[in-house]
Amino acid sequence: MTYLLLGWLVILGGGIGALAAGRRPRLASGLAVAAVWGGSLAAAVPVAATLAGRPPATLAWAWSVPVGGLTIALDGLSAFFCLPVLILAPLAALYGRAYLAHDTRRPGPVWFFYNLLVASLTVVLAARDGMLFLVAWEIMAVASFGLVVYDHPRPEVRAAGWTYLVATHLGTAALMVYFALLGSRAGSLDFAAIAAAGPPGPATAGMLFALALAGFGAKAGLLPLHIWLPEAHPAAPSHVSALMSGVMINSGIYGVLRAVTFAGPPPAAWGWTLVGLGLASGIAGVVLALVQTDLKRLLAYSSVENMGVVCLGLGAGLLGMSWQMPLLAALGLAGGLLHLLNHALFKGLLFLGAGAVLHATGTREMNRLGGLVRTMPWTAAAFCAGAAAIAALPPFNGFVGELLIYFAGLQGALGASRQGIVLAAVLLGGLALIGGLAVACFTKCFGLVFLGLPRDLPSREAPWAMRLPMLALAGLCLGLGVAAPLLPRLLAPAVATLAGPSVAGTLAATEDLLGRIAGVGVLLAALTAALALVRRRYGGGRRSPEGTWDCGYARPTTRMQYTATSYSQPLAEMFAATLGQRRRGRPVAGHFPPAAALSTVTPDAARQWLFAPLFLGIARLLAPLRVLQHGRIHLYILYLAVTLVLLLVWKGGA
Repeated sequence: MTYLLLGWLVILGGGIGALAAGRRPRLASGLAVAAVWGGSLAAAVPVAATLAGRPPATLAWAWSVPVGGLTIALDGLSAFFCLPVLILAPLAALYGRAYLAHDTRRPGPVWFFYNLLVASLTVVLAARDGMLFLVAWEIMAVASFGLVVYDHPRPEVRAAGWTYLVATHLGTAALMVYFALLGSRAGSLDFAAIAAAGPPGPATAGMLFALALAGFGAKAGLLPLHIWLPEAHPAAPSHVSALMSGVMINSGIYGVLRAVTFAGPPPAAWGWTLVGLGLASGIAGVVLALVQTDLKRLLAYSSVENMGVVCLGLGAGLLGMSWQMPLLAALGLAGGLLHLLNHALFKGLLFLGAGAVLHATGTREMNRLGGLVRTMPWTAAAFCAGAAAIAALPPFNGFVGELLIYFAGLQGALGASRQGIVLAAVLLGGLALIGGLAVACFTKCFGLVFLGLPRDLPSREAPWAMRLPMLALAGLCLGLGVAAPLLPRLLAPAVATLAGPSVAGTLAATEDLLGRIAGVGVLLAALTAALALVRRRYGGGRRSPEGTWDCGYARPTTRMQYTATSYSQPLAEMFAATLGQRRRGRPVAGHFPPAAALSTVTPDAARQWLFAPLFLGIARLLAPLRVLQHGRIHLYILYLAVTLVLLLVWKGGA
């Protein structure tokens, strides 16, 4: 644990050093990046030891804050969640140094907030006291807000930052009530004391789980609390988007699972709730991603989808624990956790690829992009690997995580109970629908950006400092898919923390099957590579004179290619009733049509029909209270004095 503390100090020291570097951008960036790498390597020592099965260590110090203490520890669950942080944060930092190299603003503040975010993320995962957890959670929120509004002169960036800040603090308010209820039962916010107090009654447990879902679900981006994701991720610098979407939203899933460990055996209703939220988030997220034309906004909605897939697996695991079905519990929990790790890798890769495209062309609008594989072959290859992984194509890592959730669905059907069959239908049918739409979404994404004819935007390959992190993440996506037989051992400590060692032990039965599937995937990849080499060797280097998607025209222009909207329109029409897509202008009509223009707008239903009316109503309700905000300091002091007198009178009467 000393190495973990050393890692925090190094990361924070690098952030403070970057802030103090002032107008020396190279020094500021170098200090911050070196600190993230050094601190992550130091923190990896206890994380690796915990995942290898060594007994967890605990460090505790007295703290003068009421009902709080400085207690940190790692168990199998927190060590597993630390893993994607320690992988993605250094790679994104290296990428970010080159990404921000030509920015004329001082880089110190952005690197200070970046390092603060990395350090606070690991403190959240290692905290073993509710007060320390909430402090680190709030620091994480403020640091990420500072990164989201980095480009604050733009009005849409400021709006995105405020949306994120309001959403995260509403979640924090729910968490404060959650920890207050936990602490009132145990007499302490120490996690060990909370666990020793025993599980609460059914009514209290249900209330606590609802508060945990509201507080942590907002950070995870679960429907309908996801509205900050598609606003904040496009606004932030791309390496920050990779970190936020890849690992910060994981902290919400961690919080839900940590809450489960305090409650004893979970009732079936909790599992069904996660399954329902996962299904709704998965389908809504991928459908909304499919109709986007902004590349980073598409990836943000895709994060909602993937958190839904994670919840499908975790919900199945909780149902297995409730139904006393160890293999179902193990497969569901392992599938959800593995997909969470995989999502950190391929979503981080895709956001870095989107940043390289933005860096080269100056736009995220897919309708203006095309043919970039000619000028950005390395970026295209890495992005293609990420697209294949997120579409769950073998032999990449996304396939293995979703496969375990499919196995959980089949195991539920084998239970021969009515509930198990319903679970199997939801998991198998839901994953099949989400997976098919994800393939369509990322076929569109990669095809429109990198294939076809180049449009009128200049582009160039990203520098090597940006290429290397993308290639490393692409290698990890492929490597985890090939190393599928070893993954149950990696997942076992986290599953054991949630469901017990006996349940985690059943994962060993999947190693042989995963090995065979990984072998088939490797053979498929080898066959594809061999066919590509044969075509390259014997194809004579001939290129077809026709353009891609030329629709039979002899001399097509780039305006005749598919756009992001036209590509997804057939699928969008299938979900027209729920999307609420609106058309502006008029389409082309007649044999000799006049000039016409047509655009589509797809609002977020949760934002438009739920949160916008809610907050407008609150604003109208509280408008009369604005008379109290008049800017006169002496009257504000009077308010405080009157409040203190009333509190003293109330306390004296009690």
